[in-house]
Amino acid sequence: MFSGRTTALLSATILMFAAQAQAQSADKPIDISAEEITRTVKTMTLDQFEGRAPGTAGEDRTIGYLIGRFEALGLEPGGVDGSWTQPVPLLHTALGKPETLSISAKGAKTALDAGKDIYVSTLQPKDRAVVDDAEMIFVGYGVTAPERGWDDFKDVDLKGKVAVFLVNDPDFAAASKEAVAGTFGGRAMTYYGRWTYKFEEASRRGAVAALIIHETEAAGYGWSVVESPQGENYGIAKPDGEMTSLALQGWISGETAQKLFDDAGLDLSKLRVAARTKNFKPVPIGARFSAAYPVTQEVVQSQNVFGKITGKSRPDETIIYGAHWDAYGEGPPDEDGKIYRAGANDDALGIAGIMEIARKFKSMPQPDRTIVIAAWSAEERGLLGSEVYAQDPIYPVEKTVANLAIDVLQTAGKAKDVILVGKGQGTLEDDLAKFAKLQGRVVTEENLPERGLFFRADHFSLAKRGVPVLLMMSLAGASDLVEGGRAAGQKWIDDYTGNCYHAACDAWTPDWDLTGAVQDINVMFDIGNSFAYSDRWPEWKEGSEFKKVRDASAEVRQ
Repeated sequence: MFSGRTTALLSATILMFAAQAQAQSADKPIDISAEEITRTVKTMTLDQFEGRAPGTAGEDRTIGYLIGRFEALGLEPGGVDGSWTQPVPLLHTALGKPETLSISAKGAKTALDAGKDIYVSTLQPKDRAVVDDAEMIFVGYGVTAPERGWDDFKDVDLKGKVAVFLVNDPDFAAASKEAVAGTFGGRAMTYYGRWTYKFEEASRRGAVAALIIHETEAAGYGWSVVESPQGENYGIAKPDGEMTSLALQGWISGETAQKLFDDAGLDLSKLRVAARTKNFKPVPIGARFSAAYPVTQEVVQSQNVFGKITGKSRPDETIIYGAHWDAYGEGPPDEDGKIYRAGANDDALGIAGIMEIARKFKSMPQPDRTIVIAAWSAEERGLLGSEVYAQDPIYPVEKTVANLAIDVLQTAGKAKDVILVGKGQGTLEDDLAKFAKLQGRVVTEENLPERGLFFRADHFSLAKRGVPVLLMMSLAGASDLVEGGRAAGQKWIDDYTGNCYHAACDAWTPDWDLTGAVQDINVMFDIGNSFAYSDRWPEWKEGSEFKKVRDASAEVRQ
């Protein structure tokens, strides 16, 4: 329950927003406001929200705040059965100190340091996670892609074994002269490069554990990000028959992996090259893995939150704006003593952005199509809130016009460009270029497509179901800032990712300059607005892995 002080503070904030919305409703369309964005971010990062972790008192307060804000904005309930929410049942697990953690090879046992040599978690609802002397097998990149003529497994039985993967996909490290070059999009990561895909594939094949060899460049983040969940994991709560086969899943450090292969008499560098060929076959490592962890596990009920503006003439056609409300909750104190990892930028700023978009739509004539404002749960735990929605959508995906997502915006001022994530996927990128041009800006492609950011935000759950999507995320490339150019944009990325990403210092500070974020939010509004009063449908482009799914429902939209 809220304390009296917290209740009074949040009520006063919501009433203030409601009064502002009423005052502006009769005026001309409002402008996206940096001041309103700041107020939302500062509120959502208050200690009373405890870092907005799913399944906590902080979530309860966050959900109450979001519903209050949506009401104050004049939105209608957009959740299940006329409510504001959609249940998101989550399995929450946390590993204790390992009782056993070792690798045996050639008669010698090597103890592993949990957190330093290896980082694992579990998504099985059991009180202990045990892997008992299981054979380890190197499966290369672990890709099964029949449409690309690729199969790393060659029918090798993984049941009861530990699958050891390379991170990213076969194209990542390939030289231009190699046969694989271009098969998986070059340096740009495909879904086959994502760690989630690798764990899913290992489970489909009955493995008891899966370990990915960590490389900072190929993963797109350092070891500190790998271990930031501190042994916790979240998954969608499932019946026993659908539970993963993996007792443990996670990462093995590059140094530990190198020693493992050296001790086994295998040349890891040569195996990396071999894994970039279609005739690669899994290689037994000649080592066995043992681990036993006590597990604290529970099923927690989280919530997605939805508001909507019902369309006037085509209410069954929806445009979804989405951002995630969750952050990382309590963590170890930083140098300033902060313990709540409240995600001011990731993604309170995104929530503030979609609220401003809703506020602007409410100041305009009723749209023809329905506008849905979605605040997703558990993005930081694996895009789980949006995945629950995509598995059981409130609004049919066949008639969802687009999902426009905001997740991390730069706070260093106006930019001459806007960053495109996922070039070549769909026609929404053409709309992005059009509306950026009206602002006097150009489109810059993400400069690190190998990080796979297209697959690492909530829009991806809907993309897999064929919904055209567009992600606004400033981490995808250095913005060309009006003050300081691209060097200043890169400095902002380096400072943020190097110091505050998923850390307590991801907090609002007085030196935030939101003029660039306002530019990006306006572009996203303009794109959605161009569909809200029209009968136009965006499409996937030829070559997108999602086009076939969307095309299968084409008749529904005619």
